[in-house]
Amino acid sequence: EAALISSDLGVSVTERVMKRLKQSLLGTDGSQAVLVQKALQQTLLDVLSKASGPTLEQLIANGPKPFVILAVGVNGVGKTTTIAKIAQRLVQGGRVPLLVAADTFRAAAIDQLQVWADRVGVAVIRHRHGSDPAAVAYDGLTAAKARHVDVVLIDTAGRLHTKSNLMEELRKINRVIGQELPGAPHEVLLVLDATLGQNALAQARQFHQAVGVTGLAVTKLDGTARGGIVVAIADELKLPVRLIGVGEAVDDLQDFQPRAFVDALLGMPYE
Repeated sequence: EAALISSDLGVSVTERVMKRLKQSLLGTDGSQAVLVQKALQQTLLDVLSKASGPTLEQLIANGPKPFVILAVGVNGVGKTTTIAKIAQRLVQGGRVPLLVAADTFRAAAIDQLQVWADRVGVAVIRHRHGSDPAAVAYDGLTAAKARHVDVVLIDTAGRLHTKSNLMEELRKINRVIGQELPGAPHEVLLVLDATLGQNALAQARQFHQAVGVTGLAVTKLDGTARGGIVVAIADELKLPVRLIGVGEAVDDLQDFQPRAFVDALLGMPYE
């Protein structure tokens, strides 16, 4: 129980996991540590299974063209970098992505996306600093249809989940995308920083309520992050984790593997 709480599951989720664990151990010899560990691993996997889903690549392969991904999240979680890494993966897989710099609040964000785009070798739709983000998103979709690209990746400004006016702006971008391309965005990808622990759960709640998040990318799982917040979000919101970031390199953005994640969380291999 102490290990789970210290891993950022949070008290309420830990209590639910412990209750399930005790039920699964009924009629067994609970004094055997290995037995308890195996049961705990399976209990956590069962929780994560409630939020399982296809990988981003599978979604794109089975989805419409252009497939539109709207990336959202607060400042500093690694949103722009995550988008660029997704674009790199798509290029390596033979697809043609288009980046859209709808974070017009920070001039540096537009430039950062451009630098990444030049490095990866993809095009960017951008307006000047201070432009209407929804207008940039609209132009991005228009360009995507004209150029027959496979995937549109829309970067949005980092916003505090508690600021209602900024969340309303995000809803507007969402509406404009849907009007220009019915059914889009096909993925609302919330980027979360694993080191934020329980605050990441609060962010997930607010963004999900505002724009209907469909998948998660969890960054910074390589440092001090204990990662249990992923289990907490899966337990409460049933949102699938599509990607995890375990480093700065492009290849450090990986598909989420529940079993490997539980092994790392508990510090013991599943056999």
